[in-house]
Amino acid sequence: MEKINNILIDWLTGIGVGEDYKILITRIIAIIAILLIAFIIDRFCRKLFIPGIRKITSKTESTWDDHLLSDDVLKNLYKMITPIVTISLIPFVLINESDLRALIIKLCWIYIIILGIKLACSFISSLYAISSEHEKYKNHSLKGFFQMIKLVVICIGTIIIISTLINKNPLTILASLGAGTAILMLVFQDTIKGLVAGIQLMANDMLRPGDWITMPKYGADGDVLEVTLTTVKVRNWDQTITTVPTYSLINDSFQNWRGMFEAGGRRVKRSLNIDMNTIRFCTKEEMENYNQQPWMKGFKETGNEEVNLHIFRHYVDYYLRNHPVVSKDMTLLVRQLQPTPEGLPIELYFFSADTRWANYEHLQAEVFDHIIAKLHTFDLKVFQSPSGLDIKRN
Repeated sequence: MEKINNILIDWLTGIGVGEDYKILITRIIAIIAILLIAFIIDRFCRKLFIPGIRKITSKTESTWDDHLLSDDVLKNLYKMITPIVTISLIPFVLINESDLRALIIKLCWIYIIILGIKLACSFISSLYAISSEHEKYKNHSLKGFFQMIKLVVICIGTIIIISTLINKNPLTILASLGAGTAILMLVFQDTIKGLVAGIQLMANDMLRPGDWITMPKYGADGDVLEVTLTTVKVRNWDQTITTVPTYSLINDSFQNWRGMFEAGGRRVKRSLNIDMNTIRFCTKEEMENYNQQPWMKGFKETGNEEVNLHIFRHYVDYYLRNHPVVSKDMTLLVRQLQPTPEGLPIELYFFSADTRWANYEHLQAEVFDHIIAKLHTFDLKVFQSPSGLDIKRN
């Protein structure tokens, strides 16, 4: 570099430049040369290096290399070249200007640290994208965990930047933060509580993206979109988005319907109120007719006169057990509840083998449509409050 500097000075002397301007012009030319070198390297990386890496990764069958060598990672990586070149060459340009040289080198180091933080965050995002595609981890709420790692990286980077500016050891600054721990905990209390809650949710497998949860306190009733460090986003069935603090899922109760989908059955628990005035003993002719029906197979006789409601309950049990969409491996009950002023409730307790909401509602309607239409066969009626038409008939 000294030889180049002497050549420039001799050339400037040869063309008649005065002594006062030789050093200045030499410095300007050297700075322009540094910027030109940095520009050439930048263009090379932008036009050749990154597209070349992208072509190589696109030809591989795996996707992890596409994430690890994403545009964000490579851009933050090659942007470090300019300050590194500046730090390497600036001492040869600013030989006598020690204060200015130290300032420029310090600013370059700060810029490199900032780029390093961005590079680390981009790399962490790439790891999250890879884990999201992995069969073992894609259903786990790992976003909050990776966000916490990013937060730690940013905090460490900030401490290093401050130590660079004030020329102090980073460990000294870190030790001095002990006095401000209470303030930091107050500022980041939601983040800290969210981190602890996120770890508990992940460790106990309490919540995953895609789970259907219900949390009336926050008006949440829908599918979990994402679990972050501080919030859980839920898309409700009306397509609105509800944001729930992560720590509230630990402090408050919520209902997760994942077990229903994993079990393969969705519970139906509905009752039908029978008018007690229509409950009676069956005649011999009616019993002879019933005994000829295929659904009477397995009927347990009481040994006395049979009640039409007893036979009706047996029919409903037979109908449900032979329905193609009703689960045969789960609890199935047709039971009588305590009488009420509104009639005698007959409760149907069974599970739909199809857990999809629309099909589940269709099954309920189909079953009760059939049962209500079949009541007249047993000379039973549904209890209902008198309407205007009933009063008019009377």
